[in-house]
Amino acid sequence: MRRNIFTLALILIASFSSSGLIGQCDADNLSNACIPKLSGGFNFLKSYKIDGEGGAKDKIEYSYVFTKGTQYMINLCAPGEGPDGLVVSLFDSQRNKVASSKVNGQFISAIAYPCNATGIYYIQYTFDGSTTHCGGSALGFKR
Repeated sequence: MRRNIFTLALILIASFSSSGLIGQCDADNLSNACIPKLSGGFNFLKSYKIDGEGGAKDKIEYSYVFTKGTQYMINLCAPGEGPDGLVVSLFDSQRNKVASSKVNGQFISAIAYPCNATGIYYIQYTFDGSTTHCGGSALGFKR
């Protein structure tokens, strides 16, 4: 009896895993896929994994020191076509929003920001109507 219950539990776990209910966000591959999409002479700095755990997290935030006189690009990669409701917003050291990938209700897949003050900047990812709450991102720079 005990062995049958154990076997049944394993079968159920395998079924949920293969149907995509467990571990469906592949943020590693999505963040790696974003790196070659940095274009226009931007050099890769860092990639970010965006996993909202099926909607459990409403925002994911990272920080990075930006340097005056440098232009930065942050791009987004989501499963399927387009950003899928994934939004990146950039805040300066005083937490003032300086850029966003949601402009006039439209979602864009990258933002560029010309930095005019050295300091800590906050890169915040949110989900606005996202179906997966999953993605990846890459940060690049050029002088």
